Amino acid sequence: MNPDIVAPDGSDVRVLLRLEGGGMAHFELAPGKISDAIRHRTVNEIWFVLSGRGKIWRRQEEREEIVPLEPGVCVSIPVGTHFQFRAEDGEVLAAVGVTMPPWPGPEEAEPVAGVWSARPSG
Repeated sequence: MNPDIVAPDGSDVRVLLRLEGGGMAHFELAPGKISDAIRHRTVNEIWFVLSGRGKIWRRQEEREEIVPLEPGVCVSIPVGTHFQFRAEDGEVLAAVGVTMPPWPGPEEAEPVAGVWSARPSG
């Protein structure tokens, strides 16, 4: 994939489409990489995992969970949810994500404390 941008969490993103009510993007996280933990200020997000394996941590108030990511898994990230994700060694984690409303720009993501120490790819 040739990314259009690097997301605030560190994943590579290729924008697929943008409409008034939402947007869709393909994103990848390199093998063994851990994203930066963030929360969205105004958008809801839905992910559908295409390939690779990993985990996503999500926290909303007192509710907290780690969900395995693998092809066919779909997860939601409601506005304000703290989240962080990681790709297993040896596999690129790839997903399609939909944001509602459309992604407004990098100021949308606010850094938060995560459960894993982010590490660069490579």
